[in-house]
Amino acid sequence: MLGAAAPDAGVERPIVQTRFTADPAPLVHDGVVYLYTSHDEDDADGFKMLDWRLYSSTDMANWTDRGVVASLKTFPWASQTNDAWAPQVIARGGKFYLYAPITVAGSPRNVIAVAVADTPAGPFRDALGKPLIAPGEGYFDPTVWIDRDGQAYLYWGNPDLWYVKLNEDMVSYSGSITKLPRIRDYQEGPWFYGRNGRYYMAFASTCCSEGIGYAMSDRPTGPWVYKGEIMRHDPRSTGNHPGIIDYKGGSYVFGFHYELNFALTPIHHERRSVAVAKFSYNADGTIPNLGWWDRTRAPQIGTLDPYARVEAETIAWTGRIKRPIDRAYDWAPGVTTAQDAARVYVTRATDRSYIKVAGVDFGTAGAKRFTATVAGGTPEARIELHADAVDGPLLGTLPVGMTGPAGRWQQRTTDVAGARRVHDLYLVFGGKSPGSLLDIDYWRFAR
Repeated sequence: MLGAAAPDAGVERPIVQTRFTADPAPLVHDGVVYLYTSHDEDDADGFKMLDWRLYSSTDMANWTDRGVVASLKTFPWASQTNDAWAPQVIARGGKFYLYAPITVAGSPRNVIAVAVADTPAGPFRDALGKPLIAPGEGYFDPTVWIDRDGQAYLYWGNPDLWYVKLNEDMVSYSGSITKLPRIRDYQEGPWFYGRNGRYYMAFASTCCSEGIGYAMSDRPTGPWVYKGEIMRHDPRSTGNHPGIIDYKGGSYVFGFHYELNFALTPIHHERRSVAVAKFSYNADGTIPNLGWWDRTRAPQIGTLDPYARVEAETIAWTGRIKRPIDRAYDWAPGVTTAQDAARVYVTRATDRSYIKVAGVDFGTAGAKRFTATVAGGTPEARIELHADAVDGPLLGTLPVGMTGPAGRWQQRTTDVAGARRVHDLYLVFGGKSPGSLLDIDYWRFAR
């Protein structure tokens, strides 16, 4: 039996490896971090963006893919070919409002649209049937905040910064649109919020390359005073976009880089990947300079319960990037996820591909059985369960075998040698098949 706990190496970078993500917009709601992102298509050269995706976490290390929550099709009056750019979601009155920049069909200029949903996971529906903010130059990257007095503010813009006061319904505004004086080093991607009586405007700093800068004010409408860099300009990232939250006693900044793109090709494409770092505010409310993503990261906070249902698309890491820790699987492909009307699930599980789930707490008694809901299995398909590494101690092997056609979900169960305490869990897929060995929807252990 295993006894020693796995060392905490911190949150992986990037936090999503199954596809390209950008423009992180975190929302804390009911104890969960909901991370909304834009999405670069796998074949993108320049910007090719058609939808918005959602990931969620309660420990900052394991992120569950919640699928597409809105797309250009949500706004049928918009151009359907591109421009699903940086979103943000906010909760009010039991509803969730998604603000996003798009272009109107037949127009070259951006507008800001708003969609609404009854849950954080959507689906979001068009709230107005028309733009909230009419066409303008540089009208993109909306950010929204509701102040302590209930007044909501919507900011946006590149290279100028604009704002308007939203009405309580969150889908209309009062007063005029105001253009602010230029903030030093400001380019785009604003992230506006209030904290302890101070107001912050984080942003992607002057292109190119872009870091993350910020300004502060005593009022939600400024004047804004530049305070410095959170992330330095770095040639490894031509773009950026911050998102900042407090969660479970810590403060976190999200942004993006191109590490996954360059792991797959030496050629620069607009195929970005979201990362996160933890920080602490200085005594005067200012934010320290964190350098770059390779100099800082976030710890896992809490552990994962393997005895509750765990969605298979809950992933701390899968293949695609070569790392010394995975020497035995340097060139193992990563899994990916798919979505149908009923679920998001893991697919493209090829031989030697794997999923790492970080910080799994098996307790002191240990696990006795493992069950997974699978489909599309091939005759030799199996799932090996390893602790702490892809070639770490073997906890058990689940023979999957034939399950019938894809989409016909079946449960498979196997005995395991009960691991104790906290370990990283590796689900390593094996078998012979020219394509995917199996699909997996969810899993759990039993005592």
